[in-house]
Order: sequence, then structure tokens, then C-alpha cells
Amino acid sequence: MHLAIYLPLFFPLLAGPAARPLADRLEPRLATWVLTTASVVLAAGSTTVLGLLALAGLVRIPRIARLADLSPAVLGRDDPAWVPVAVPAAVLLLAVTVVASRFLVRRVRAVCAAVLESACFPGQDPLVVMEESAADAFAMPGLPGRIVVSTGMLSTLDETERAILFAHERAHLRAHHYLFAAAAQLAATANPLVRPLAAQVSYTVERWADEAAASTTGDRRRVAVTVGKAALATKRSGGLGRLPAAALGLLGRRGAERRMDGEPTGLDKAGPVPRRVAALLSPAPTGGKWRAMVTAAYLTAAVLCTVEAAQDLHEVLERAGGG
Repeated sequence: MHLAIYLPLFFPLLAGPAARPLADRLEPRLATWVLTTASVVLAAGSTTVLGLLALAGLVRIPRIARLADLSPAVLGRDDPAWVPVAVPAAVLLLAVTVVASRFLVRRVRAVCAAVLESACFPGQDPLVVMEESAADAFAMPGLPGRIVVSTGMLSTLDETERAILFAHERAHLRAHHYLFAAAAQLAATANPLVRPLAAQVSYTVERWADEAAASTTGDRRRVAVTVGKAALATKRSGGLGRLPAAALGLLGRRGAERRMDGEPTGLDKAGPVPRRVAALLSPAPTGGKWRAMVTAAYLTAAVLCTVEAAQDLHEVLERAGGG
């Protein structure tokens, strides 16, 4: 246990190097599931271990050990947590609990507000057109969900490109992409080491919707052109600043890229919009399954280490209780 209890704290270290290859090489739907699951599993594992270390250190306090009828001698011999480790673990656990709880409350409020606002639009038509010159388009969760598009965006696109825009936003609503983004962001709040995974989830849900639009229209190049035109229109009009917190749009959470109409940059350093355009101008991704399998094995190892650590601590407490 002395090793198993610490291992889950190190598993998230590979999140950064692995995040982008998974996002680029896997089919977008699979990539979204893999990256979201990895974010949640790794953050949950590290948070659980912080709790185990804090508990293991807590029971070594003589007064608490006596209250719990635990043997100090057994705990001193078998307990894996040193006090210099348990105290920082307890502080980190408290910090994680506070920031994650605050994020969760804010996100639940944002989703509830979006659902309420969506319900307040007149009629049952999922398409809502705003009289606004700024270019905006986004999907709002709700019953029913709504696709909100400004007249400025509609005037930028032709009929085919509007159909692509609507197909993209319908994909966001149909697959509940806001839940994937929220889960990954909550995990990143709990453990900053998984932030690269959460950032790629924001990208892959857009790629998922891009591929859905391409499948609907049968023209990947035209979808790429639509994404580019919408990005430039949004950047010039400054429309995406009003995107609701729980909504997802054609350009994602970050809006148009700063270099969309500036000097060129290598794809390895490009932002989400240029990457999506480049992906749409390439054949649809079909490979990378072995990366998903390796990731699944890695996450399984993280889960097993966490379970082993919890089981071993339970056995230590049982021995201390009988000593």
C-alpha cells in the first residue's frame, strides 16, 4: 500500500502529452468519450487518494485514535501516511472540495438559467433568430433545446452554409455536448494536471458536430469554408462575447482565432478553428483505435491502484481496531 496510495497522484502527469494526439487521431465522437472519461477518472483517483492520505494521517493523532478505538502501535507500524504528507494532502483536499463545489454550483446555475431562457422563447421551433448585426450562433440546452442565430450571422452565410450551421448546432443539442464539456471542466478544476484533457474536449465536441454536419451535407470542404467564414464574421463583429455559459457554438467557447486573418502559423501551434478547418479538408478520421485501447488500459491501472489503496487502508484500520 505504501506505493499504491501514491501512484494515482502521478497518473495525471501523462495527461498533457497524451491529450492532443488523442484529440487529433481518434474519431471525434470516440475522442470526446475517451478524453472526458480520462479527465474524470484521473481527477477522481487523485482526489480519492488525497482523502485517503488525509484520513490515514488523521487517525495517527492519539486522541482521534483513542476515540476510534484504534491501536497507535499498529497504526505507527502499518499506516502508510507520514504526517508531513498527510497535512498537505488534507489542505489540498479542502482546496479541491471548495473550488470544485463552487464550479459545480456555478455550472448547475448556468445550465438551469439556459434551460429557463430556452423555455422562455416563444413557440416550440428550435430555431430562434435574433435581430442583431453581430455574428452569433449557438445551441442552448433545454426542453426543447434552442438554436440561436443572429441576423448578422445569417447574412454572412448562403443557404447551403446556413444548413451546415444548423446541422452543427443540432448535433450539439442531440448529443448533449455541454455535459461532456462540464464534466471535463469539473475534473480540471479538481486537478489542474488534467486541464489539457479538458481543453481538448472543448475541441473534440466541435469536431464531433463538424463531422455530423459534414455527414448531413456530404461536403466536408463546404463545412470547412463555413467554419472559416463564421470565424471571420464573429471576430470582426465581436459577437461571441455574449455566448451563454452553458451554450456551445459553431466556434466553440474561445471564439474566432486571433490569427485567422493574420500571418500563418504551423498547425502544431494553431488554435481550434484552424485545426478544425484542416481536419475537415482531410479525410474523415477512422484510425487510432489502439490509442483508445492503451488509454483504457492506463485508466484501468489508475482505478485499480486507487481501489487497492482504499482496500489496504481499510485493512490497516481493521487491524488497528483489533489490536
